[in-house]
Amino acid sequence: MTRQEHLKLCKSCINRDMDLKAGLVCKLTGKIADFDTECPSYKLDENHVAQLDNENAIERHQIVGRLSKKNLEKLKTEQSLPAAIFAGSFIGVVAAAIWAAVTVSTNMKIGLVAIAIGALVGLGMRFIGKGIDPIFGICGGIIAFLSCVLGDFFSIIGFVAEAENLNYFETFLYFDYSLTFEILKETASPMDLIFYAIAAAEGYKFSFRKLTEKELYNLEHKKD
Repeated sequence: MTRQEHLKLCKSCINRDMDLKAGLVCKLTGKIADFDTECPSYKLDENHVAQLDNENAIERHQIVGRLSKKNLEKLKTEQSLPAAIFAGSFIGVVAAAIWAAVTVSTNMKIGLVAIAIGALVGLGMRFIGKGIDPIFGICGGIIAFLSCVLGDFFSIIGFVAEAENLNYFETFLYFDYSLTFEILKETASPMDLIFYAIAAAEGYKFSFRKLTEKELYNLEHKKD
């Protein structure tokens, strides 16, 4: 076993002790752990387990770094990229439409809503997709960014509909889509790009599955 694998057990053992030079050592031997698969002196520290945080989630890189290969692969069997993409895309379209409705009704683009869209997209992907692999975050960031752009496009449709006294269906039907990128470019501002970048970052960050310290401990120490 590696030192990291030893520490996973030693941290919850009542016989643990701290040495300023060696780090976590066994109180019985005064040395770092050197057992192969099981420690004959291991005794679970119930107080340590009870004090583990079961509210605040830890980040993906911590989960990946602290889980055994077996348990990491087990989590990966539960993830679903297609489901995550569907959930993120659906939420992104709905959020974009709501943002456009607010923008048209108030005649004001609220950039903070873009950040909220990114977070919502990511959260939807997290709960539906249960992703661990980096691709989940990448897709979350892309979908969040495109959702913001879509929100701008829906806003343009809304303003055109009001100006021409048309309903939204008619506007979608008769709109000259060859002008879409030109109009988006003309109406965009540097601040928009900043908010879109933050939204993409939020979409990336929130797309990954989260575990608490307690959940991570239970997963690692669960007996098959």
